[in-house]
Amino acid sequence: MQQLLERGLVRSVADLYWLTEEQLVDLERFAEKSARTLLAEIERSKQAGLARVLMGLGIRFVGERTAELLAEEFGSIDAIMAASAEELERVEEVGPRISEAILDFFSRPANRELVQRLKDAGVEMTAEKKQRSVQLAGLTFVLTGTLPTLTREQAKERIETAGGKVAGSVSKKTSYVVAGEEAGSKLEKAHELKIRVIDEDGLLALVAGRDPAE
Repeated sequence: MQQLLERGLVRSVADLYWLTEEQLVDLERFAEKSARTLLAEIERSKQAGLARVLMGLGIRFVGERTAELLAEEFGSIDAIMAASAEELERVEEVGPRISEAILDFFSRPANRELVQRLKDAGVEMTAEKKQRSVQLAGLTFVLTGTLPTLTREQAKERIETAGGKVAGSVSKKTSYVVAGEEAGSKLEKAHELKIRVIDEDGLLALVAGRDPAE
């Protein structure tokens, strides 16, 4: 890679997809077999998927987990580039700091040109969107205590798949507090703010579209 940089053959990740065998065999210690192997690896990387592309772009604060969540939510690089801060922040783990970094990155002409060059090279920049319902759209939940059958992550997944959001602390914006055994200060805060408290059965009822009081 150092030789590629020194020779000016690669200035960005997109340049890798335009390398030729002739350029590579001209490098020191690069035989035809090595050149073909490298080109084959580069060709295979075109199908690595949207999340890997997002990581490869070097967007500030966007690591592997965030890249995967963005790919699942938006399904294409074009959708991410067109998203507003509010739309980006609907994605789990994406807050104002990350959304600002994404918006800043794609606002720069050089970066948009980089994406276009990757497209032109045949790099796959789509992903299968995670199927979500809107049953809990607009609702924010806080989890506290130990639930009977669901782990914290499983409960969170149920809520987010149904379109809801999970917050770490109780506030006036909280819609429901889901409380299990040994619920602590979050439950007390919910009572103080008069936030509705439900148990695991109540949560499952909401996900299913039923009133949790039934």
